[in-house]
Amino acid sequence: MEPIRAKEAVNNKTGMTYNEAREFIRGHFEEFVNKKNVAIGNVNFAANFVDHGADVPPGMPPGPAGAIEYVGAALTRFPDLHVRIDDMITEDDKVVVRNYWTATDSESGRRLEFRGIVIWRIANRQIVERWAYLEAPHPATYRSHPVFRRSFSPRDESRQCTKSLRG
Repeated sequence: MEPIRAKEAVNNKTGMTYNEAREFIRGHFEEFVNKKNVAIGNVNFAANFVDHGADVPPGMPPGPAGAIEYVGAALTRFPDLHVRIDDMITEDDKVVVRNYWTATDSESGRRLEFRGIVIWRIANRQIVERWAYLEAPHPATYRSHPVFRRSFSPRDESRQCTKSLRG
């Protein structure tokens, strides 16, 4: 006999359950960045969308147009831009995402990586605000290789170095 599970409540602010909000943001990253479908921004972003991201260049138009222009320019410069979601936390009307990005610079051919934290606020089943804090892109390291992604963190590396110094 299967256990009885309580139905997850819909958040009145977002119009979604917490699981739906997480999947909405996961799907947004997948479509908008990984599948390079910037037109999805016209669906996912509310008309009054505000981007507070520290990464946004000055002079971007307000609303969805600015986000679409920004990501479109990034995809031109980094045609293989890819984001991997490492963690997601949903609370009230926000979804917080810790992510890992990889790309190849089309001008230099250099393989780059960076990490970031993005906070999305959802209202009425659309994204209304974004806050992002991203590392500056830097040359990809051996830890970017899939073998090391989950099994070797910077903290583990620090422990290994300490062990090596002790003998």
